[in-house]
Amino acid sequence: MKRYTYLWQDITSFANLLHSARQAQKGKRFRENVLAFNYNLENELIQLQKELRAKTYHPGAYNTFKIHEPKLRLISAAPYRDRVVHHALCAVITPIFEKTFIHDTYANRVGYGTHRALERFTSFARSSHYVLQCDIRKYFPSIDREILKTLIRRKIQCPDTLWLIDAIIDNGNDQESSPDYFPNDTLLDPVERKRGLPIGNLTSQWFANIYLSGFDHFVKEQLKVKKYLRYVDDFALFADDRYFLQEAQIAIVEYLNSLRLKLHPIKTQITATLIGVNFVGFRILSNRIKIRTANLRRARVRLKKQKKELEQGKIDLITFKKSLQSWQAHLKHGDTYRLRQDIFESLGVTP
Repeated sequence: MKRYTYLWQDITSFANLLHSARQAQKGKRFRENVLAFNYNLENELIQLQKELRAKTYHPGAYNTFKIHEPKLRLISAAPYRDRVVHHALCAVITPIFEKTFIHDTYANRVGYGTHRALERFTSFARSSHYVLQCDIRKYFPSIDREILKTLIRRKIQCPDTLWLIDAIIDNGNDQESSPDYFPNDTLLDPVERKRGLPIGNLTSQWFANIYLSGFDHFVKEQLKVKKYLRYVDDFALFADDRYFLQEAQIAIVEYLNSLRLKLHPIKTQITATLIGVNFVGFRILSNRIKIRTANLRRARVRLKKQKKELEQGKIDLITFKKSLQSWQAHLKHGDTYRLRQDIFESLGVTP
């Protein structure tokens, strides 16, 4: 296995930091903290470079808030200068780990995403009798930091880069998760082991992919599952033999124990594909793809709220149109022509 030793100069180069600042500000460049950073951009980046190379850099405190759509989540936003560092790190390590991922993992990868995952899921579902769908319970809050560091060290052995990675991981704020016991645990293991990555960091998204990459290979190469895909912590195995999937589930639980992860007891189940299965907000049937009712309900509420904000002058027409176009593009991945017409006519607008 190839290991990478000399990465630090690339990560901390001024060119990489400048490129990372441009990436970090996408969609946010008019926010107050971004404008303040960009006002003295060159000096800010030089100072950041000095701190990194002298190892005096320390991540700042997170701004934490909760969102309730579609379920309650704790979101942690890092200070802007830290997000620049996250982009600088990921710009260099992403190509290294990208090579190790299986083809059918779809989250946070250029050219992949939910819609490509939906297409693959539909193909697998319509050519298989059964699917084992799994969801890892409280995935981001449950990631064991020491295990994660060990997995990263299988590919990276640059001491300076590992120092930065460890600083980012260790600076993660407390996540909402109850302690779980695993085989061979002592009484104090669940409370003493540091866990959790903040949802919202670019680095967290990549670390989450790395954490389950070995599991992906286990399913494909050890369990010999030909039809398998994963999107973050949601994954699915397809087969014509229900018993094969039942045996696979037992092996999966055992493997995930080694990562100190547990399957969601309700969301993990074997289903006949003929009756339809849910994935990334859609319901996949044998002859059509429908938007899930809960997702549709939330979208209607959100669009009506935005229409009202437009009328009150709280948002401009361009912003409202972009939101409509985004939702329309999402709906087009299902058989939703009449639904789209109904939604937009009810709002009295055209996307």
